Amino acid sequence: MAVRSVTSLPHMDTLVDPVAPVPESDPEPAAAAAFPTLVQQAGVGVSAAPAPAAVLAPPAVQIPPLEAAPVPSAPAPSAPAVSIGGPLKDLHLQVERESRFVDDVVAEVGKLVIGQTQMIERILIGLLAGGHCLIEGVPGLAKTLTVKTLAQTIAASFQRIQFTPDLLPADITGTTIYNMHSGSFTQKKGPLFANLVLADEINRAPAKVQSALLEAMQERQVTIGDTTHRLPDPFLVLATQNPIEQEGTFPLPEAQLDRFMLLIKVTYPTAVEERAMLDRLTAAELPIVRQVCEVEQLLAARRVVGNIFIDDKVRDYIVHLVHATRDPRAYGLHELAPLVEYGGSPRATLCLAIAARAHAFLRHRAYVVPDDVKAIALDVLRHRVVITYEAEAEEITSEDVIRRVFEHIPVP
Repeated sequence: MAVRSVTSLPHMDTLVDPVAPVPESDPEPAAAAAFPTLVQQAGVGVSAAPAPAAVLAPPAVQIPPLEAAPVPSAPAPSAPAVSIGGPLKDLHLQVERESRFVDDVVAEVGKLVIGQTQMIERILIGLLAGGHCLIEGVPGLAKTLTVKTLAQTIAASFQRIQFTPDLLPADITGTTIYNMHSGSFTQKKGPLFANLVLADEINRAPAKVQSALLEAMQERQVTIGDTTHRLPDPFLVLATQNPIEQEGTFPLPEAQLDRFMLLIKVTYPTAVEERAMLDRLTAAELPIVRQVCEVEQLLAARRVVGNIFIDDKVRDYIVHLVHATRDPRAYGLHELAPLVEYGGSPRATLCLAIAARAHAFLRHRAYVVPDDVKAIALDVLRHRVVITYEAEAEEITSEDVIRRVFEHIPVP
């Protein structure tokens, strides 16, 4: 891979060409080979040194069509060809120990949910990072089944709320009830007081009901009357919505969307997966899902995820990616300026870093590489980048803008 010197971005002295898309297979061996300085500074020794790359002058920026941009996708898990040492050795052992339950959870969910590995992985990232997830897909893609099955594998309280047009905020958060016998008011907590809350078809309820979740999702608390109640820890909202139905639905406002760490788009299964689904789910008896994870294990895993190492160059990479969505002209992306109404907020920067750590944790790694950021970027940013009417008229989506940004920003 050709290497070029870029001096306009701080903390990025030698950067590799970013135009290659993220492959479907695990890129960690390649990432470790092309990224030796980062892992060696963190105490990670690379088993095989890469060949020296030729140094080229910075080429002129050529803008390809937006629709031709590659899609960042999650790599498949595989062990990287690196040896851990130095200050990361203890952290690596912690990651290996605390991440063992993840494989058991995936195996149990896979008994009922065939395929949809990316959706399952993204929900696990939300669990490990403490971020809420909005799952979007057409009916019949096992969105609700996945959340319910995942809840069965964890020893945590679970509540399902079916959002309807006549739902009221008090039906979710709780309300104050007058007791005629005692002549006093008592507070009745709503179904929101659970570890895992499934907000099924969230866009079927009006905006006032959707807004009832804002305090709970951000502050992890609910105010009923004049009393504020803390929500249990962990607390996670997993919402689903149908993108194709318009009648009787209420689109989520941008402030509500920004509360979700990930917007997960679910696609159809392959023919092989659908045939396996037909054989397994039409049997006389369905597979039984076992409980394989305790709440304490999940909380311990979250603490380890928060300690996963992120090099300064990767941190700068994340910041520049988000800033490029706000001010494309400052990064030479003049063609994107009239297409972006609002870019990613600072919450996008934080969520991208936390989700990249959780993605590395699922790969049983104690450090983050740029491919972790690429793999999770669309899910973090697609609902935070607001495009203009001109972009909609040209049938350009926020995903097209994000892909172009990733093509242009150099990878450390």
